[in-house]
Amino acid sequence: MAAYLLRRLSLMLLVVFLAVTLNFLIPHAMPGDPVELQLQQLSSGGGQVGDIGAMAAAMRARLGLDQPLWRQYLLYLGNTARIDLGVSIAHYPERVADTIAAGLPWTVGLLAVSTLVSFAAGTLLGGLLAWPDGSRLVRLLGIPVIMLSAVPYFVLGVVLLAVFGLIWPILPVAGGYPFSHLPRMDLETALLVLKHAILPAASIVLASLGTWAITMRGTLVGVLGEDYVMLAEAKGLKPRRIFLAYGVRNAMLPQFTHLALTLSHVVSGAILVEVIFAYPGIGYRLYQAIQAKDVFVVQGIVLMLSVSIAVAMVVLDLLLPLVDPRITAPGR
Repeated sequence: MAAYLLRRLSLMLLVVFLAVTLNFLIPHAMPGDPVELQLQQLSSGGGQVGDIGAMAAAMRARLGLDQPLWRQYLLYLGNTARIDLGVSIAHYPERVADTIAAGLPWTVGLLAVSTLVSFAAGTLLGGLLAWPDGSRLVRLLGIPVIMLSAVPYFVLGVVLLAVFGLIWPILPVAGGYPFSHLPRMDLETALLVLKHAILPAASIVLASLGTWAITMRGTLVGVLGEDYVMLAEAKGLKPRRIFLAYGVRNAMLPQFTHLALTLSHVVSGAILVEVIFAYPGIGYRLYQAIQAKDVFVVQGIVLMLSVSIAVAMVVLDLLLPLVDPRITAPGR
């Protein structure tokens, strides 16, 4: 087991190293100088910014961009190991780590909760759809839910925004809280944040609910044909016990695998939803950084996404044997 764990950790480190390397090389292969682009945008606004060339050279020297590429790469590796992702070009001298730290709680709070809610509700609905004794009401409810699974997050977001934000303006359409409100650690702020999260969360839940239901239904249909289910029925066990202990329990393993992979992409899974609702999460900040050609912020967010996926895969490998003891490390 120790050797298997060491191999998995070594593979994770290799993936992280490759992600860091690609994250460094791709922006440098893009045409244009990000510093000059920023200064040109400032000058296009009508302000007097002085000699753009001299200012660009001074800023490149301060950010280390005037060094040879190999030296920049070594500095980047060292800074990344210390979780020093540099500074934002568009919002200098704000640090990239501070930008990510400011947006990460919003994204995790919105997407993690929405994913878990859709997972629980969709898994239960899919199980009831596959079980022969399921009610007709459940089957009727499953039809529109499954149809919604074909609609992307952002399309549902636009529809919900138009209906509940414009036609019937009962819910806020942008931001994490009112711009006039000073956020504090109190109930009022919590209720305002919750109210602003309803529409983006609803678009995510409605769009993913059918996917969870479809996968659970397909898995449970296969489980129903297993010998142990037929034996449980022959013993005269109660249908509810057969459904929960023999059907759902054995059909949950692929669902947990899907959930782990979904949670690893939770930061990047609904970027367009955050953009549509101007929700102050990682996705919206990434969109703003791309618009402003803020290379360091884009690098930092993409690197965080890559590392989170690599770590989630290792954690998944370690947790799956706890969910299903039949899964063990090779050689055991």
